[in-house]
Amino acid sequence: MESIVSLCKRRGFIFQGSEIYGGINGFWDFGPMGVELRQNVKKFWWQHMVAMRDDVVGVDTAIIAHPETWRASGHIDSFSDPMVDCRICKGRFRADQLDISPDNNKPVCPTPHCKGDLTEARAFNLMFRTFVGASEESGFEAYLRPETCQSIFTQFKNVITTSRQKIPFGIAQIGKSFRNEITPRNFIFRSREFEQMEMEFFVKPEADIQEEWYNYWKERRYQWYKDLGIKPEKLHLRDHAKDELAHYAKACVDVEYDFPFGRSELEGIANRGSFDLEQHIKFSKKDLTYFDQGTNEKYTPAVIETSAGCDRTLLTVICDAYDEDIIAGEKRVVMRFAPHLAPIKLGILPLSKKLGEQAQQIEKDLRRFIRTEYDDAGSIGKRYRRHDEIGTPFCATYDFDSETDQKVTIRHRDSTQQDRVAITAIRVYLEDKGVF
Repeated sequence: MESIVSLCKRRGFIFQGSEIYGGINGFWDFGPMGVELRQNVKKFWWQHMVAMRDDVVGVDTAIIAHPETWRASGHIDSFSDPMVDCRICKGRFRADQLDISPDNNKPVCPTPHCKGDLTEARAFNLMFRTFVGASEESGFEAYLRPETCQSIFTQFKNVITTSRQKIPFGIAQIGKSFRNEITPRNFIFRSREFEQMEMEFFVKPEADIQEEWYNYWKERRYQWYKDLGIKPEKLHLRDHAKDELAHYAKACVDVEYDFPFGRSELEGIANRGSFDLEQHIKFSKKDLTYFDQGTNEKYTPAVIETSAGCDRTLLTVICDAYDEDIIAGEKRVVMRFAPHLAPIKLGILPLSKKLGEQAQQIEKDLRRFIRTEYDDAGSIGKRYRRHDEIGTPFCATYDFDSETDQKVTIRHRDSTQQDRVAITAIRVYLEDKGVF
């Protein structure tokens, strides 16, 4: 994991937020390579979940909602972790993650060499508070959203009216969420600011229909990670036991991945029943029921939710791609991204700077179709190694023979195999290799 974190900074994937001031734990910035890779993950999700389907539409909602939204959802009253404080070092820790002293069978302060006395556990709400208005005195208290799904529920009526969808159908959203995690950890796996990719699929409330769609989305979402390019042997489905389920959930399953720090959750697929819409009906006093003209029925829809972490998926892609091998007797670090995910799809490398003008023209012609990069800094070997580390699947070298035969040498990242390809055929060649 240390090697992965080091590479992410060295090659411009992920930086510590506010690093020059010492950083803030749980906040991360995405560099030139990271933002491209992250965008490709989101694009792949949106393509599968919205663009290629007739029964799912998208929204993009505000990160601050009316405070009653969070009262209706239960976040104000119950979205909390049990916390304790150390009376000596003043540290704050989750009560359910403490070690127990073998001497007196009581929890101990986890700070090294402290062993301070701990307070009794008390609830600590994880939502970030803010104020809307000119000042705290004249404004009102609000919260940064801890999840993206609630605004989907509150906009249900507007969406179904304007999109002219009929149940069953889904509403999807990619957006930022914020949770004041006490112990952010494992790089970008658990952060205080993160991005979610969520979809709420509305169905009839009959039990057999809910189960049918739950099983459907369970299989679809598990397959999506394989299509993304993740190694199947590292993916797992884990059904929640009854004592794990939220009080409103009828069933839930996690898609999990074997990270270097252990097996952990990527996405949850849950049958939430009709709880959310019923809660917002109760608190808002607005009619969020659905009238089915075909059957002349009026009912509150049930919801099948798919909730994926964009940043966790990004970390999965990075961990899954990281590899080390030996090339020509030397150790090589290589990011084996699936070609459709790679931040840079094709590097254009002139063998000499004297050939730069011609190579740049090739790069400019291709950048209309794929993400390319022109690179003439350093030896050809060093340029290959840099592109291996940022995961570029193919590099095209324009050499002195290219001026006469109008061909380039395309090197494969994974095998280092080289093919001589006509300049006019580069795009078709890459299409055949799954870049597009």
